[in-house]
Amino acid sequence: MNIVQITPGAGGMYCGNCFRDNALVGELRRLGHQVTMVPLYLPMTLEDADQSLGTPIFFSGINVYLEQKLPLFSRAPGWLRSLLASPALLKWAAGSAAKTKASDLGDISLSMLRGELGRQRKDLEELVDWLENHEKPDVVFLSNALLVGSARLIKQRLKIPVVCMLQGEDSFLDALPDSHRELTWNTLAERAQEVDVFVAPSHYFAEKMGQRLGLPKNRIHVVHNGIDPTAFDPVLIPPSQPTIGFFARMCPEKGLEMLVEAFVIVATRNKVAGVRLKIGGGLGPSDRDFVGRLRGRLEETGLTDRVEWHPNLDKTEKKLFFESLSVFSVPALYGEAFGLYLLEAWAAGVPVVQPRHASFPELVEASQAGILVEQGHAEALADGLTALLSNEPRRLQYSQAARLAATTQFHLSQMAGNLLKTLPNLNSTACEMG
Repeated sequence: MNIVQITPGAGGMYCGNCFRDNALVGELRRLGHQVTMVPLYLPMTLEDADQSLGTPIFFSGINVYLEQKLPLFSRAPGWLRSLLASPALLKWAAGSAAKTKASDLGDISLSMLRGELGRQRKDLEELVDWLENHEKPDVVFLSNALLVGSARLIKQRLKIPVVCMLQGEDSFLDALPDSHRELTWNTLAERAQEVDVFVAPSHYFAEKMGQRLGLPKNRIHVVHNGIDPTAFDPVLIPPSQPTIGFFARMCPEKGLEMLVEAFVIVATRNKVAGVRLKIGGGLGPSDRDFVGRLRGRLEETGLTDRVEWHPNLDKTEKKLFFESLSVFSVPALYGEAFGLYLLEAWAAGVPVVQPRHASFPELVEASQAGILVEQGHAEALADGLTALLSNEPRRLQYSQAARLAATTQFHLSQMAGNLLKTLPNLNSTACEMG
């Protein structure tokens, strides 16, 4: 099968969706399929070999921005558009992208969802021309629902089905300014009707987005994300000091402040001797003030020497990070659609303590690799962490279940196989369009 995977690049920022898509493309190729990964906007920052190498970047970030701000730019000559899409300029633009917030992207998000009716029509036509002349795919995968504006023109021109993955778009859309939020949601719901199949990473998120987009249940398939567990070694010997870990973007939404407060409670109770906290993950310009406040809070409590900060680690460093943990927690405050960081912890044999909300109950109960606590309370989180850290046989039981879950039901090959199972449902649709 000839598959095209379209994925937005995040420039210099680490992006879980980019990691997932890149790994998925590699696995689908291993299974014998012809797969082309097409990056949009900016280059991707990845841990593994870039599966999009050799493929042009479409919807160049600089061109997209200028088209939105300067309508006459759509008439710019090809040589200028090509110049602004050069790797050197896109690398420069990536620095500004790291400072961008959802609240600043209302106009562009709405325009992109309008597809051939938006200000980036020329970019869309260039992409579809290239697909038609170079790739001739059997199916196109869109990385997230913010790209569904492209579905209509792809289907009209290529006569093939379009599959769209769902990956936490609701939090981004809900963060748009009041002037754009409702209209953008409505436009997304309208354009979603043109997608053949949606793939959600959890039953929780399938139900949530189905309701918000007005989609019947048979239009959304659930395929849990997967990971290559060979990238981690299970922790066979527990760390000499009990260590709590966090690995995600260092921002308020991921619940980092709550975890810090829970750690302070655990440390001051003295029920877990010498407990430490390791904080890793993405740290960009927009989150540095927040992290600075947390550092100040730890200084006030006199616990600074028990906390380590590990921002923006590479793959080898991340492996060592996870393998140094006793227990893991990312108590995200919003409705997390999945949480790839859980799979990374489980691949290293590290059990988790997560809030009982969003997708976490579904994943933790399926894996039996951790415990669930009341959402939104640092005391409850501290109790859960203490319960696991102070009971080594129980922690070891969850550790073994964690590694088993990562190597079976949440293995990358399982994800790829389940995704391919959704495709036969498209055969009749493809024939009708042909």
